[in-house]
Amino acid sequence: MTIYDISVPISVSTPVFPGDPKVEIISAASIAQGDAANVTTLKFGAHTATHVDAPAHFIETGNQVKNLSLDTLIGAAHVIEIPDDARAVTLEHVRALVPPDAVRVLFKTRNSGFWQPLINHVENDVHDETASHFHEDFTYIEPEAARELVRRNVRLVGLDYLSVEQFHAGNFATHEALLRAEIIIIEGLNLAGVASGEYELICLPLKIASGTGDGAPARTVLRTLR
Repeated sequence: MTIYDISVPISVSTPVFPGDPKVEIISAASIAQGDAANVTTLKFGAHTATHVDAPAHFIETGNQVKNLSLDTLIGAAHVIEIPDDARAVTLEHVRALVPPDAVRVLFKTRNSGFWQPLINHVENDVHDETASHFHEDFTYIEPEAARELVRRNVRLVGLDYLSVEQFHAGNFATHEALLRAEIIIIEGLNLAGVASGEYELICLPLKIASGTGDGAPARTVLRTLR
């Protein structure tokens, strides 16, 4: 069995969607400064790095993140690879590539390559000025593709950048199509190194019980089924 960590690391260099809070990680107590223990203060938005969008993100009376079903967040998932020259996941992609019985669908696009400067910066201590760069031209999911996923009774949809919506689309049709159908969205996945196919998904968002319950960061992994 192979485990793939498909979570994007949270650091002060992690890019955020324009307008969202930037990541702050501050030492509240430090052994090096004479304190009894190391304690860190974390400050960032609910939609930072790899995160879950609950229906309450766009639907006033929608389900909140604290109430999301673990039965949906854990289970068999299909990784669907979209060609690198595609700037959107289209209806044609869904019809041609997504199995008819798929319940959880994760789209791997050219976006996964956008995370590499951040990974190098965080894991290998390599300074990279592009680590915090937000890519406005990310590949997104077209609204009609989202509606086709709804028609197929998919329960969870994932994408490998910070929004399923086209940047500056002028509306939120993709989000609304999925979330009104109570489909859980995972954004900010890193699927580099993961081949297309079927896996077991384990996605555990923080159980945030205050606020509007719009979403939460999530440690997310895939396991091979054999």
